[in-house]
Amino acid sequence: MLEFPLWKKLWLWGLTLAASVLALPSLFNVAGLDWPDALPNPQVNLGLDLAGGSHLLLEAKADDVRVQRLENMEENTRQLMRNATPRIRIGDVSTGDGRLSFILENAADIDRARGLIEPTMQGASTTREWELTVVDGQRVVLEQTDAGVNQAIDDAMNSATEVVRRRIDELGTREPTIIRQGDTRIVVQVPGLEDPEALKNLLGQTAQLEFKMVDINALPENVAAGVAPAGSEIFPYAPGTPQEGQFEAVRRLGGIRGDSLTGAQAGVDENNQSVVNITFDANGGRKFAQLSTENVGKPFAIILDGKVLSTPVFEEAIRGGQARISGSFNPESANNLAISLRSGALPVPLTVVEERTVGPDLGADSIRKGLLAMGIGSLAVIALMVATYGRFGVYATIALVFNVLMLLGLMALGGFTLTLPGIAGFVITIGAAVDANVLINERIREERARGRKVVAAVETGYKEASRAIWDANLTNVISGVALFAFGSGPVKGFAVVLVIGIITSVFTGVTLTRLFVAGWLRRNRPTDITI
Repeated sequence: MLEFPLWKKLWLWGLTLAASVLALPSLFNVAGLDWPDALPNPQVNLGLDLAGGSHLLLEAKADDVRVQRLENMEENTRQLMRNATPRIRIGDVSTGDGRLSFILENAADIDRARGLIEPTMQGASTTREWELTVVDGQRVVLEQTDAGVNQAIDDAMNSATEVVRRRIDELGTREPTIIRQGDTRIVVQVPGLEDPEALKNLLGQTAQLEFKMVDINALPENVAAGVAPAGSEIFPYAPGTPQEGQFEAVRRLGGIRGDSLTGAQAGVDENNQSVVNITFDANGGRKFAQLSTENVGKPFAIILDGKVLSTPVFEEAIRGGQARISGSFNPESANNLAISLRSGALPVPLTVVEERTVGPDLGADSIRKGLLAMGIGSLAVIALMVATYGRFGVYATIALVFNVLMLLGLMALGGFTLTLPGIAGFVITIGAAVDANVLINERIREERARGRKVVAAVETGYKEASRAIWDANLTNVISGVALFAFGSGPVKGFAVVLVIGIITSVFTGVTLTRLFVAGWLRRNRPTDITI
């Protein structure tokens, strides 16, 4: 075990130095020094508790999902009946009590209507999302199943989590933590964010964009009173628009939603006013062209999150899949809306139910205290090892320094986040890093006491102690992997440091010290050792 050919020495030293060099940018940053821009700059990201930042708990309402699914089913059903050959005429459509019901004008069409609707009642999975019943031979009633609603909520929350992640990524922040909590909540932690209010505004914006035709037949006095004609609904104008405080009646069905957008960019119009230029995909562009062609000269409403931004008129058919959103934007609000639209609309509105902001001063204090604890622990361990094991303690100390550098370097290379529990993991790693050397050195003592010669005692000590070292550290790695798999936030940060620290400590404590000892024995060939 003490034979190291040249290629193996070069490999071990190359690996050690390469991993250690990766730690230098992070050490420069902690020391307040500037790392040269021309050199690679891998950094250990600091968590919310060290860098400061924002913690938000977002919550969705299950009732919003139910209402949205009901509206989608109504529009889909109307289209199916309208496109049937011959057309199936329906009337008296109701969406009360969370159910969709309608009467067929011709009772003989009941089987055809059922045949068209039933394929849409099954979701992507085997879950049956709707139940269809026929009342009095002519009224069709569609009711959402609990399993279908639960599946829809789960899908909506998964989609919302990805939308939140994309929006935060657009802000350019590093290593945000975005995880689901329970059935309807999302935890968002963004380290180093200087403007938490902007984050709240960005994540709270559903970005559900709709283009709907204005109901030109609605009476102004009814609209002002909030009374919508049959087939229409009332929306308020958005704050900041010239019509703020007023309402608009729009046709409830037949519009276009913004879920087919492929791009959104902030810009300015010919009057130097901030606008958002949007681009539809092929299907959305075709629908928008059809809507504009059929309604030339008629006003349509641009609705964002339930508020009317503006009501321009289709002066001509708009083809090419591009449009412009205007509505009293400033450059910042236009850019935020563009980010929201690019990242996708939230499938369900989210509200902030908990908010915490951690200042950078608190994080800096935690770093100072963590470094102090690590420094005191390191000095105590080094003094004990050198006093107890002499030369072999010095080798263990050198290995300990390389262990810390390699741990930092590998975390920087992997882009892992260091949290306050992670610093605790560092301190534990320092103590555990010399465990291997304690076992090895004590075993060498025992072998010398049994009368073995120096080289034989050292070789046997490393060989026999390595078994216990590997077994002990393997169980720690398993525990760390379990913490990472089932934990979240700070627990994961601790697990990352623990697992990487175990790997580097075994490498430096066993392999690297064995390299040092083998070189010393080969050069000096001692007849006795003090250990």
